[in-house]
Amino acid sequence: MKEIVDRLMAMQDPDYREFQKRLIPNIDGESIIGVRTPRLRAYARELSKDPCRGEFLAELPHRYYEENNLHAWLVASCSRDIEVVLARVNEFLPHIDNWATCDMFSPKIFGRYPERVEAEVRRWLTDSHTYTVRFGIVTLLGFYLDDNFRTEHLDLVASVANEDYYVRMAVAWYFSTALVKQFDAALPVIENRRLDRWTHNKSIQKAVESFRIGDERKVLLRSLKM
Repeated sequence: MKEIVDRLMAMQDPDYREFQKRLIPNIDGESIIGVRTPRLRAYARELSKDPCRGEFLAELPHRYYEENNLHAWLVASCSRDIEVVLARVNEFLPHIDNWATCDMFSPKIFGRYPERVEAEVRRWLTDSHTYTVRFGIVTLLGFYLDDNFRTEHLDLVASVANEDYYVRMAVAWYFSTALVKQFDAALPVIENRRLDRWTHNKSIQKAVESFRIGDERKVLLRSLKM
């Protein structure tokens, strides 16, 4: 584990570290090394072939933000067995402490097992840990707004009972994207004001900023602001 941290320290970019500290203000700045994403991803690919990666995945919690991002990428590619991946995901979720790690954690294998993953999503959405809930929302956003979409997914997200800022922002992000991809299904949630005022208005704001929504629909959405 010391070798991994030493490698990360050797890739440190002080200016990028300061940028990351401003971008993720809710975690201790001392936990951020400052490694640019392309270099970190390249190192993750290298580690994925290292037989010692299992030791790294077993060592939780990690000290550094970059270690958590490495962990997320390694879990996403750790196996072709969905049960193995989900076990690793559930082991790691309680240790995620920021929106950036949460949002980049997106195992592609989820797309091949929508029913199995949805069962986990339903559990994640009711968890007490902020970033487990956010991960559930972001998973629905990433994998269930196209071919795997069902209107009940809108109900699941609208019913999330968590007042944390990072959860509410994820809900707004989900509904703004749903208004782009599944407008007719998502619009009633906005028309019926099923979200709290802040999340409702943020969803509309983010939707009308999208180039993928036509002007007529943008006018309608603006008229529905609370």
